[in-house]
Amino acid sequence: MRRAVHRRIRRKVKGTAERPRLAIFRSLNHIYAQVIDDVKGVTICSASTIEKSAGVGNGGNTDAAKTIGRLIAERAKEKGVSSVVFDRGGYIYHGRVKTLAEAAREAGLQF
Repeated sequence: MRRAVHRRIRRKVKGTAERPRLAIFRSLNHIYAQVIDDVKGVTICSASTIEKSAGVGNGGNTDAAKTIGRLIAERAKEKGVSSVVFDRGGYIYHGRVKTLAEAAREAGLQF
């Protein structure tokens, strides 16, 4: 079901060089975020709870999502990206997905 919703969203949401796509994927134990330029087909930056440098013990909670949201915003700003299109990946905008998005906004990314 989620994949069908994600396909429907991806028909409308495209990332460009000026405004790349912030794509979210979440599993039971981890959460991943990527800033993607769909025109070139390139990932500009990424962050996940799997990374040791993220300093997250358990990746399946909202505290980890908040940390990853801040981290992806910092990395995107280092690459010169200030505005993104949010791709929730077919997940409901609630819980970890919402927390990650709000943390990225607080850290300076514009949606």
